[in-house]
Amino acid sequence: PLPLAEEPSLLAELRPGRPQRYDWKSSCETWSVAFSPDGSWFAWSQGHCVVKLIPWPLEEAELCKTSERKSHSGKAEVRSRGMAKEKTLECGQIVWGLAFSTWPAAESWGKEPASSGLPCLILATGLNDGQIKIWEVQTGHLLFSLLGHQDVVRDLSFAPNGSLILVSASRDKTLRVWDLSRDGRQVQVLSGHVQWVYCCSISPDCSMLCSVAGEKSALLWSMRSYTLIRKLEGHQSSVVSCDFSPDSALLVTASYDACVIMWDPYTGEQLRTLRHVPLHSTVDSNSEFHTSSLRSVCFSPEGLYLATVADDRLLRIWALELRSPVAFAPMTNGLCCMYFPHGGFIATGTRDGHVQFWSTPRVLSSLKHLCRKALRTFLTTYQVLALPIPRKLKEFLTYRTF
Repeated sequence: PLPLAEEPSLLAELRPGRPQRYDWKSSCETWSVAFSPDGSWFAWSQGHCVVKLIPWPLEEAELCKTSERKSHSGKAEVRSRGMAKEKTLECGQIVWGLAFSTWPAAESWGKEPASSGLPCLILATGLNDGQIKIWEVQTGHLLFSLLGHQDVVRDLSFAPNGSLILVSASRDKTLRVWDLSRDGRQVQVLSGHVQWVYCCSISPDCSMLCSVAGEKSALLWSMRSYTLIRKLEGHQSSVVSCDFSPDSALLVTASYDACVIMWDPYTGEQLRTLRHVPLHSTVDSNSEFHTSSLRSVCFSPEGLYLATVADDRLLRIWALELRSPVAFAPMTNGLCCMYFPHGGFIATGTRDGHVQFWSTPRVLSSLKHLCRKALRTFLTTYQVLALPIPRKLKEFLTYRTF
Protein backbone atom coordinates (compact mmCIF):
# COMPACT_ATOMS: atom_id res chain seq x y z
CA PRO A 1 0.00 0.00 0.00
CA LEU A 2 1.08 3.56 -0.65
CA PRO A 3 1.60 6.04 2.20
CA LEU A 4 -1.42 8.18 3.00
CA ALA A 5 -1.43 11.30 0.88
CA GLU A 6 -3.76 13.52 2.89
CA GLU A 7 -4.53 14.36 6.49
CA PRO A 8 -7.46 12.63 8.18
CA SER A 9 -10.53 14.88 8.01
CA LEU A 10 -13.00 15.30 10.86
CA LEU A 11 -16.18 13.52 9.76
CA ALA A 12 -18.35 14.02 12.82
CA GLU A 13 -18.36 14.80 16.52
CA LEU A 14 -20.52 13.57 19.40
CA ARG A 15 -21.00 15.68 22.51
CA PRO A 16 -22.45 14.89 25.94
CA GLY A 17 -26.21 15.25 25.93
CA ARG A 18 -26.60 16.82 29.37
CA PRO A 19 -25.08 19.95 30.90
CA GLN A 20 -21.88 19.44 32.83
CA ARG A 21 -22.27 19.34 36.60
CA TYR A 22 -19.61 20.97 38.73
CA ASP A 23 -19.13 17.86 40.81
CA TRP A 24 -15.96 15.75 40.66
CA LYS A 25 -18.06 12.57 40.66
CA SER A 26 -19.55 13.48 37.28
CA SER A 27 -16.16 13.46 35.46
CA CYS A 28 -16.92 14.43 31.86
CA GLU A 29 -13.86 12.76 30.30
CA THR A 30 -14.21 10.13 27.57
CA TRP A 31 -11.71 7.50 28.69
CA SER A 32 -13.02 4.73 26.47
CA VAL A 33 -14.69 4.22 23.09
CA ALA A 34 -15.63 0.87 21.52
CA PHE A 35 -17.12 -0.58 18.35
CA SER A 36 -18.90 -3.92 18.43
CA PRO A 37 -16.98 -6.63 16.54
CA ASP A 38 -19.43 -6.50 13.61
CA GLY A 39 -19.37 -2.71 13.55
CA SER A 40 -23.13 -2.37 14.16
CA TRP A 41 -22.88 -0.49 17.49
CA PHE A 42 -20.69 2.21 18.99
CA ALA A 43 -20.28 2.88 22.73
CA TRP A 44 -18.63 5.78 24.49
CA SER A 45 -18.16 6.70 28.13
CA GLN A 46 -19.36 10.26 27.77
CA GLY A 47 -18.85 11.13 31.43
CA HIS A 48 -21.48 11.88 34.08
CA CYS A 49 -21.54 8.11 34.91
CA VAL A 50 -23.29 7.50 31.58
CA VAL A 51 -22.55 5.26 28.59
CA LYS A 52 -24.17 6.02 25.24
CA LEU A 53 -24.92 3.07 22.92
CA ILE A 54 -25.46 4.17 19.35
CA PRO A 55 -26.47 1.97 16.39
CA TRP A 56 -24.11 2.33 13.47
CA PRO A 57 -24.04 4.17 11.11
CA LEU A 58 -24.90 7.31 13.06
CA GLU A 59 -28.24 9.05 12.65
CA GLU A 60 -27.90 12.49 11.09
CA ALA A 61 -29.35 14.09 14.23
CA GLU A 62 -26.57 12.60 16.34
CA LEU A 63 -23.82 14.41 14.52
CA CYS A 64 -22.38 17.85 15.11
CA LYS A 65 -21.58 18.27 11.43
CA THR A 66 -18.40 19.98 10.35
CA SER A 67 -17.79 21.87 7.14
CA GLU A 68 -15.55 19.01 5.98
CA ARG A 69 -18.30 16.39 6.22
CA LYS A 70 -19.65 15.05 2.97
CA SER A 71 -23.42 15.41 2.70
CA HIS A 72 -23.94 12.04 1.04
CA SER A 73 -22.15 9.90 3.65
CA GLY A 74 -24.16 6.87 4.64
CA LYS A 75 -27.72 8.21 4.34
CA ALA A 76 -29.06 5.11 2.64
CA GLU A 77 -27.52 2.93 5.34
CA VAL A 78 -29.02 5.08 8.09
CA ARG A 79 -32.51 4.59 6.68
CA SER A 80 -31.99 0.84 6.45
CA ARG A 81 -31.17 0.62 10.18
CA GLY A 82 -34.23 2.41 11.44
CA MET A 83 -35.18 -0.30 13.95
CA ALA A 84 -32.23 -0.04 16.37
CA LYS A 85 -32.38 2.90 18.75
CA GLU A 86 -29.80 4.74 20.80
CA LYS A 87 -29.62 3.77 24.46
CA THR A 88 -28.31 5.45 27.59
CA LEU A 89 -26.85 3.22 30.30
CA GLU A 90 -26.90 4.78 33.77
CA CYS A 91 -23.91 3.13 35.43
CA GLY A 92 -23.99 5.02 38.74
CA GLN A 93 -20.20 5.44 38.70
CA ILE A 94 -17.60 7.07 36.43
CA VAL A 95 -17.02 4.70 33.49
CA TRP A 96 -13.40 3.97 32.54
CA GLY A 97 -13.42 0.84 30.38
CA LEU A 98 -15.71 -0.61 27.67
CA ALA A 99 -15.68 -3.90 25.75
CA PHE A 100 -18.19 -5.66 23.48
CA SER A 101 -18.71 -9.38 22.94
CA THR A 102 -21.27 -11.65 21.32
CA TRP A 103 -23.35 -13.97 23.51
CA PRO A 104 -23.76 -17.28 21.62
CA ALA A 105 -27.30 -18.48 20.99
CA ALA A 106 -26.57 -21.85 22.57
CA GLU A 107 -25.63 -20.37 25.93
CA SER A 108 -28.22 -20.13 28.67
CA TRP A 109 -28.04 -18.96 32.23
CA GLY A 110 -30.14 -17.50 35.05
CA LYS A 111 -30.54 -14.05 33.51
CA GLU A 112 -30.90 -15.12 29.89
CA PRO A 113 -30.79 -12.28 27.34
CA ALA A 114 -34.14 -11.22 25.94
CA SER A 115 -33.34 -12.27 22.37
CA SER A 116 -33.48 -15.96 23.31
CA GLY A 117 -32.42 -18.38 20.59
CA LEU A 118 -30.34 -15.80 18.74
CA PRO A 119 -26.82 -14.52 19.37
CA CYS A 120 -26.96 -11.20 21.18
CA LEU A 121 -24.47 -8.44 21.84
CA ILE A 122 -23.26 -7.62 25.35
CA LEU A 123 -21.25 -4.68 26.68
CA ALA A 124 -18.97 -4.74 29.73
CA THR A 125 -18.40 -1.47 31.60
CA GLY A 126 -15.53 -0.95 34.06
CA LEU A 127 -16.44 1.44 36.86
CA ASN A 128 -14.83 3.78 39.36
CA ASP A 129 -15.76 1.64 42.40
CA GLY A 130 -14.21 -1.58 41.05
CA GLN A 131 -17.44 -3.07 39.70
CA ILE A 132 -17.86 -4.45 36.19
CA LYS A 133 -21.41 -4.25 34.89
CA ILE A 134 -22.54 -6.43 31.97
CA TRP A 135 -25.37 -5.11 29.77
CA GLU A 136 -27.43 -6.52 26.92
CA VAL A 137 -27.06 -4.05 24.07
CA GLN A 138 -30.37 -4.61 22.25
CA THR A 139 -32.52 -4.01 25.34
CA GLY A 140 -30.19 -1.91 27.50
CA HIS A 141 -30.87 -4.29 30.43
CA LEU A 142 -28.27 -4.86 33.14
CA LEU A 143 -27.49 -8.58 33.14
CA PHE A 144 -25.19 -8.80 36.17
CA SER A 145 -22.28 -7.24 38.06
CA LEU A 146 -18.83 -8.70 38.63
CA LEU A 147 -17.35 -7.93 42.04
CA GLY A 148 -13.75 -8.41 43.12
CA HIS A 149 -11.61 -5.40 42.18
CA GLN A 150 -10.79 -2.99 45.00
CA ASP A 151 -10.26 0.11 42.84
CA VAL A 152 -11.04 1.66 39.43
CA VAL A 153 -11.47 -0.85 36.58
CA ARG A 154 -9.41 0.95 33.98
CA ASP A 155 -9.68 -1.37 30.97
CA LEU A 156 -11.50 -4.47 29.70
CA SER A 157 -10.75 -7.03 26.98
CA PHE A 158 -12.91 -9.94 25.77
CA ALA A 159 -11.32 -13.02 24.21
CA PRO A 160 -11.97 -12.53 20.46
CA ASN A 161 -12.99 -16.19 19.98
CA GLY A 162 -16.43 -15.69 21.55
CA SER A 163 -15.63 -17.83 24.60
CA LEU A 164 -17.01 -15.11 26.95
CA ILE A 165 -13.69 -14.90 28.79
CA LEU A 166 -13.23 -11.31 30.01
CA VAL A 167 -10.01 -9.79 31.36
CA SER A 168 -10.16 -6.64 33.50
CA ALA A 169 -7.30 -4.29 34.44
CA SER A 170 -7.53 -2.22 37.61
CA ARG A 171 -5.85 0.42 39.71
CA ASP A 172 -5.72 -2.22 42.45
CA LYS A 173 -2.61 -3.44 40.51
CA THR A 174 -4.23 -6.73 39.43
CA LEU A 175 -5.82 -8.23 36.35
CA ARG A 176 -8.77 -10.54 36.81
CA VAL A 177 -10.07 -13.19 34.44
CA TRP A 178 -13.85 -13.80 34.36
CA ASP A 179 -15.90 -16.51 32.63
CA LEU A 180 -19.32 -15.07 31.73
CA SER A 181 -20.51 -18.46 30.48
CA ARG A 182 -20.21 -19.65 34.11
CA ASP A 183 -22.32 -16.91 35.72
CA GLY A 184 -19.41 -14.46 35.68
CA ARG A 185 -17.18 -16.66 37.81
CA GLN A 186 -13.74 -15.24 38.61
CA VAL A 187 -11.26 -17.67 37.05
CA GLN A 188 -7.93 -16.11 37.97
CA VAL A 189 -6.26 -13.10 39.59
CA LEU A 190 -3.04 -12.06 37.85
CA SER A 191 -0.58 -10.29 40.15
CA GLY A 192 2.77 -8.92 39.03
CA HIS A 193 2.33 -5.19 38.53
CA VAL A 194 3.41 -2.79 41.26
CA GLN A 195 1.53 0.23 39.86
CA TRP A 196 -1.98 0.96 38.53
CA VAL A 197 -2.78 -1.24 35.50
CA TYR A 198 -3.81 1.02 32.61
CA CYS A 199 -4.53 -1.29 29.71
CA CYS A 200 -4.92 -4.96 28.75
CA SER A 201 -5.16 -6.61 25.34
CA ILE A 202 -5.84 -10.24 24.38
CA SER A 203 -4.18 -11.43 21.17
CA PRO A 204 -6.58 -12.27 18.31
CA ASP A 205 -5.52 -15.95 18.46
CA CYS A 206 -6.38 -15.90 22.22
CA SER A 207 -2.99 -17.32 23.22
CA MET A 208 -1.52 -14.23 24.93
CA LEU A 209 -2.49 -11.29 27.11
CA CYS A 210 -0.49 -8.07 27.37
CA SER A 211 -0.90 -5.69 30.30
CA VAL A 212 0.71 -2.32 30.97
CA ALA A 213 0.83 -0.22 34.14
CA GLY A 214 2.61 2.85 35.48
CA GLU A 215 5.87 0.97 34.91
CA LYS A 216 8.59 0.94 32.27
CA SER A 217 7.90 -2.69 31.33
CA ALA A 218 4.91 -4.48 29.81
CA LEU A 219 3.88 -7.94 31.01
CA LEU A 220 3.01 -10.77 28.63
CA TRP A 221 0.84 -13.59 30.00
CA SER A 222 -0.30 -16.97 28.70
CA MET A 223 -4.07 -17.13 28.19
CA ARG A 224 -3.85 -20.93 28.48
CA SER A 225 -2.10 -21.25 31.84
CA TYR A 226 -2.56 -17.66 33.14
CA THR A 227 1.13 -17.49 33.96
CA LEU A 228 3.66 -14.77 33.15
CA ILE A 229 5.56 -15.47 29.91
CA ARG A 230 7.98 -12.52 30.03
CA LYS A 231 8.55 -8.88 30.85
CA LEU A 232 9.06 -6.60 27.87
CA GLU A 233 11.63 -3.98 28.85
CA GLY A 234 12.69 -1.07 26.70
CA HIS A 235 10.60 2.00 27.54
CA GLN A 236 12.00 4.87 29.63
CA SER A 237 8.73 5.83 31.34
CA SER A 238 5.27 4.49 32.21
CA VAL A 239 3.69 2.28 29.53
CA VAL A 240 0.02 3.20 29.15
CA SER A 241 -1.43 1.42 26.09
CA CYS A 242 -0.92 -1.79 24.10
CA ASP A 243 -2.45 -3.62 21.14
CA PHE A 244 -1.83 -6.78 19.09
CA SER A 245 -1.80 -6.90 15.30
CA PRO A 246 -4.74 -8.76 13.70
CA ASP A 247 -2.54 -11.83 13.05
CA SER A 248 -1.12 -11.80 16.63
CA ALA A 249 2.42 -11.60 15.20
CA LEU A 250 3.14 -8.07 16.47
CA LEU A 251 2.56 -6.22 19.72
CA VAL A 252 2.78 -2.45 20.13
CA THR A 253 3.20 -0.57 23.41
CA ALA A 254 2.87 3.20 23.93
CA SER A 255 4.51 5.12 26.75
CA TYR A 256 4.80 8.51 28.40
CA ASP A 257 8.36 8.47 27.02
CA ALA A 258 6.82 9.57 23.68
CA CYS A 259 7.68 6.28 21.96
CA VAL A 260 5.80 3.32 20.54
CA ILE A 261 7.77 0.08 20.55
CA MET A 262 6.86 -2.72 18.17
CA TRP A 263 7.66 -6.17 19.58
CA ASP A 264 7.66 -9.76 18.48
CA PRO A 265 5.58 -11.18 21.36
CA TYR A 266 6.90 -14.72 20.79
CA THR A 267 10.59 -13.83 21.16
CA GLY A 268 10.39 -10.56 23.11
CA GLU A 269 12.53 -8.87 20.44
CA GLN A 270 12.12 -5.13 19.78
CA LEU A 271 11.48 -4.77 16.05
CA ARG A 272 11.33 -0.96 15.84
CA THR A 273 10.65 2.23 17.77
CA LEU A 274 8.34 5.01 16.58
CA ARG A 275 9.32 8.35 18.16
CA HIS A 276 6.76 11.12 18.57
CA VAL A 277 8.65 14.25 17.62
CA PRO A 278 6.69 17.50 18.20
CA LEU A 279 5.65 19.38 15.07
CA HIS A 280 6.83 23.00 15.20
CA SER A 281 3.72 24.17 13.39
CA THR A 282 1.34 22.72 15.95
CA VAL A 283 3.27 22.74 19.23
CA ASP A 284 4.18 25.88 21.14
CA SER A 285 7.94 26.53 21.10
CA ASN A 286 7.87 26.73 24.91
CA SER A 287 6.34 23.26 25.20
CA GLU A 288 8.41 20.67 26.99
CA PHE A 289 9.23 17.22 25.66
CA HIS A 290 6.54 15.56 27.78
CA THR A 291 3.82 17.15 25.63
CA SER A 292 4.29 14.16 23.33
CA SER A 293 3.40 11.70 26.11
CA LEU A 294 1.29 8.98 24.53
CA ARG A 295 -2.22 8.08 25.61
CA SER A 296 -3.35 5.37 23.21
CA VAL A 297 -2.23 3.16 20.32
CA CYS A 298 -4.23 0.82 18.08
CA PHE A 299 -3.75 -1.28 14.94
CA SER A 300 -5.87 -0.84 11.84
CA PRO A 301 -8.13 -3.81 10.96
CA GLU A 302 -5.90 -5.09 8.13
CA GLY A 303 -2.75 -4.65 10.22
CA LEU A 304 -0.81 -2.27 7.99
CA TYR A 305 -1.23 0.96 9.96
CA LEU A 306 -1.16 2.25 13.54
CA ALA A 307 -2.97 5.19 15.10
CA THR A 308 -1.64 7.06 18.13
CA VAL A 309 -3.01 9.83 20.33
CA ALA A 310 -0.58 11.99 22.32
CA ASP A 311 -0.67 14.96 24.66
CA ASP A 312 0.67 17.24 21.93
CA ARG A 313 -2.91 17.26 20.59
CA LEU A 314 -2.20 15.26 17.46
CA LEU A 315 -3.68 12.10 16.03
CA ARG A 316 -0.95 10.34 14.06
CA ILE A 317 -1.26 7.56 11.47
CA TRP A 318 1.80 5.37 10.96
CA ALA A 319 2.57 2.80 8.24
CA LEU A 320 4.40 -0.35 9.34
CA GLU A 321 7.02 0.18 6.64
CA LEU A 322 7.99 3.69 7.78
CA ARG A 323 9.47 5.19 10.94
CA SER A 324 7.70 8.55 10.70
CA PRO A 325 3.96 9.30 10.54
CA VAL A 326 2.27 9.33 7.16
CA ALA A 327 -0.57 11.61 8.33
CA PHE A 328 -1.50 13.96 11.17
CA ALA A 329 -4.71 15.52 12.43
CA PRO A 330 -4.98 18.23 15.10
CA MET A 331 -7.30 17.19 17.92
CA THR A 332 -8.14 18.45 21.39
CA ASN A 333 -6.89 16.65 24.51
CA GLY A 334 -7.20 13.11 23.15
CA LEU A 335 -7.37 10.18 25.56
CA CYS A 336 -8.19 7.09 23.46
CA CYS A 337 -8.52 5.90 19.87
CA MET A 338 -10.03 2.93 18.07
CA TYR A 339 -10.38 1.92 14.43
CA PHE A 340 -13.77 0.99 12.97
CA PRO A 341 -13.66 -2.84 12.51
CA HIS A 342 -14.12 -2.56 8.74
CA GLY A 343 -11.64 0.29 8.33
CA GLY A 344 -12.13 3.72 6.84
CA PHE A 345 -12.15 5.83 9.99
CA ILE A 346 -11.02 6.17 13.62
CA ALA A 347 -12.94 7.23 16.74
CA THR A 348 -11.12 9.28 19.39
CA GLY A 349 -12.27 10.27 22.88
CA THR A 350 -11.33 13.58 24.52
CA ARG A 351 -11.04 15.09 27.98
CA ASP A 352 -14.13 17.25 27.45
CA GLY A 353 -16.37 14.21 26.95
CA HIS A 354 -16.52 14.43 23.17
CA VAL A 355 -15.95 11.76 20.52
CA GLN A 356 -14.50 12.66 17.15
CA PHE A 357 -14.54 10.50 13.99
CA TRP A 358 -11.65 10.86 11.55
CA SER A 359 -11.39 9.58 8.00
CA THR A 360 -8.61 7.21 7.03
CA PRO A 361 -8.20 5.83 3.51
CA ARG A 362 -9.44 2.27 3.07
CA VAL A 363 -6.41 0.09 2.41
CA LEU A 364 -6.20 -2.60 -0.24
CA SER A 365 -3.72 -5.11 1.19
CA SER A 366 -1.11 -6.58 -1.11
CA LEU A 367 -1.25 -10.30 -1.84
CA LYS A 368 2.09 -10.64 -0.01
CA HIS A 369 0.66 -9.11 3.16
CA LEU A 370 -2.53 -11.20 2.94
CA CYS A 371 -0.43 -14.37 2.69
CA ARG A 372 1.74 -13.29 5.63
CA LYS A 373 -1.33 -12.46 7.71
CA ALA A 374 -2.98 -15.80 6.89
CA LEU A 375 0.15 -17.77 7.79
CA ARG A 376 0.96 -15.82 10.95
CA THR A 377 -2.58 -16.28 12.26
CA PHE A 378 -1.68 -19.89 13.10
CA LEU A 379 2.14 -20.02 13.02
CA THR A 380 4.36 -18.68 15.82
CA THR A 381 7.67 -16.97 15.06
CA TYR A 382 9.55 -20.12 16.04
CA GLN A 383 7.41 -22.24 13.70
CA VAL A 384 8.10 -19.85 10.83
CA LEU A 385 11.85 -19.94 11.51
CA ALA A 386 11.76 -23.75 11.38
CA LEU A 387 10.20 -23.82 7.90
CA PRO A 388 12.44 -25.00 5.01
CA ILE A 389 12.13 -21.71 3.11
CA PRO A 390 14.61 -18.96 2.08
CA ARG A 391 15.91 -16.61 4.79
CA LYS A 392 14.43 -13.50 3.14
CA LEU A 393 11.00 -15.10 3.16
CA LYS A 394 11.38 -15.92 6.85
CA GLU A 395 12.35 -12.31 7.53
CA PHE A 396 9.25 -11.07 5.72
CA LEU A 397 6.93 -13.50 7.51
CA THR A 398 8.33 -12.50 10.92
CA TYR A 399 8.14 -8.74 10.14
CA ARG A 400 11.93 -8.35 10.25
CA THR A 401 11.65 -6.60 6.90
CA PHE A 402 8.68 -4.40 6.17
